[in-house]
Amino acid sequence: MGFSVLDSISMGSHVLVKSCHERTLKIQSFWARERPTISAISFKLSRSRPYPHPGRLISCKSELVDFDERTSPNEVRKEIERCYELIHRLGRGVVYLGSSRMGPDHSHYLQALELGREIANLLECTSWTGAGPGLMDAAMKGALQAGKLVGGFKIGKEAGEWTASNFHPYLPSEVYLTCRFFSARKHGLVDAAVRSCSSDRTAVVALPGGIGTLDEIFEILALIQLERIGSELPVPFLLMNYDSFYSKLLGFLDDCEDWGTLSKGEITSLWTVCDSNSEALAYLADFYELPPTDKARHDNELQSASGTFS
Repeated sequence: MGFSVLDSISMGSHVLVKSCHERTLKIQSFWARERPTISAISFKLSRSRPYPHPGRLISCKSELVDFDERTSPNEVRKEIERCYELIHRLGRGVVYLGSSRMGPDHSHYLQALELGREIANLLECTSWTGAGPGLMDAAMKGALQAGKLVGGFKIGKEAGEWTASNFHPYLPSEVYLTCRFFSARKHGLVDAAVRSCSSDRTAVVALPGGIGTLDEIFEILALIQLERIGSELPVPFLLMNYDSFYSKLLGFLDDCEDWGTLSKGEITSLWTVCDSNSEALAYLADFYELPPTDKARHDNELQSASGTFS
């Protein structure tokens, strides 16, 4: 006869079976956490009954999830091209990576909001994020407060959201793209920070975050390390170590140097660790030979005065 199981879920849920012949089948189901009891389910598979498309999977909620596009290199290529088109239209600039879970009531959200505003004023460039909630939202709102351009590469579902949505709550549709493929989204976030001439003012700013943020941080670090980021000129990479958030990670990387998996000083040559917004702004102003913003200048004067009296 020959049949294939398309979906099997434990704890006694159903199994979808398809066959090219009409037969009666019995599926035995064992329920966990109980004394093993066997329940037999009988049903018929008809030759004339239409079957699901081979690229689709029927879930327990009778929803169809299409995987055909994921296996098509043309679909991925088209989405990457759309990312590049958006960047070409809005311009390259500062790319923010950060947690989708830290909301407006978190101190890091307020710091990211301020940083997004001040960097936009300093570099006068487009601010790019993953167009998600949390610190991405904070950086984007900060840039909007400065009256500067923003752009984003949204993914259907972020860790801080329970339901998938293709739409941003307040951005106009022409400034962001909802990506189906993480690979395309990453291409967009990397290309948005590329510098092709000395007038390009770009940067990568890594705010506190979790697995997704770390994934993006180390992918971009690897591209910079291997000189495969595609930028003709160096791109400043800032790691925002608010409240020592990344200190244990930095300690681990120091251990990697001791173990020999990193060369001495290799990581410090790839990025700049900043404990505060004023440090980040001062570094970018120095990197691009720009006068610091009024706020950055004021903060630096306060820090200098504090050092004098301490």
